Amino acid sequence: MTSQPARTTGHPVLQVPPAVPAAAAAHFGASLAFHTDVSDVAAALAAGDDPGFVLLDSRSTAAWDQGHIPGALHLPTALIAGQAHELLDPAVPVVTYCWGPGCNGAARAAFALAGLGYRVKEMLGGFEYWAREGFGFATRQGAGRRAPDPLTAPAGSEDCGC
Repeated sequence: MTSQPARTTGHPVLQVPPAVPAAAAAHFGASLAFHTDVSDVAAALAAGDDPGFVLLDSRSTAAWDQGHIPGALHLPTALIAGQAHELLDPAVPVVTYCWGPGCNGAARAAFALAGLGYRVKEMLGGFEYWAREGFGFATRQGAGRRAPDPLTAPAGSEDCGC
């Protein structure tokens, strides 16, 4: 049997063919080793037990005061090198977050922590998607919660189903 060349299409979706399943599994498995999302973090924190990780907000004090995830540790990225060893146990994984998908602060914080020997993941979506999905948050003035954005979380559901 002769293998057929990949067909090219008139659109960009399949101009580069999808990876073979083994390569795709390796890629997406590696991605999950580096990332988590707000729904999974919220479920872990809501379970009531020790989630097995420290949630770290890497934003400024002004951003923290405006709103942050309850139970998170506040450690701005600029202070990680000098304070991480005082505040974090190297045996406990760290999940970093920043403002949202338009900011790479969580990735910079994760990079700094990994350089210090911490196991780390980045929470995709950051505080923006935490609030947009309707999870509770804390502010300098007290607790807050927004109605879930129907574009990010199904109305009336606590689980996106993915």
